[in-house]
Amino acid sequence: MAEVICLCNEVLDIDLREYLDNNPIGSIDELRDQAAICNKCMQCQDLVEGEIYQARMRRQSAPGQSE
Repeated sequence: MAEVICLCNEVLDIDLREYLDNNPIGSIDELRDQAAICNKCMQCQDLVEGEIYQARMRRQSAPGQSE
């Protein structure tokens, strides 16, 4: 079941993971610059940074892909 990861923008964790898996975002600042998924409310910063880290690890472990 999906959980809301960002209350301000009503972003679901599965939507954020999908976006991060399809876009090479390396930091929360890049996410703010490139998508309307995150603003600067800072309430969900730890959760979002965790998702960014996990997506980066998934990209690095994917065969034939490099960042």
